[in-house]
Amino acid sequence: MLELIRTNDPVLLSFVQSLLKDAGIGHFLADSHMSVLDGSIGVLPRRLLVDGEEIERARRLVRDAELGHELTDER
Repeated sequence: MLELIRTNDPVLLSFVQSLLKDAGIGHFLADSHMSVLDGSIGVLPRRLLVDGEEIERARRLVRDAELGHELTDER
């Protein structure tokens, strides 16, 4: 699996997960329980991972939603 987005923004993560789900692209939200380590203040970013075979399709989907600046490889 490859990293698509790394962020602390729960709204962004939810929106992109919804886009991926609607497009039938499998994904995994990593580090979602790391807030236990930082005292639940949201300092540690979460990573949205996508299967390597679907990464370009997922990136295109995020770019089409005008969120390309959020992609890990395009920051």
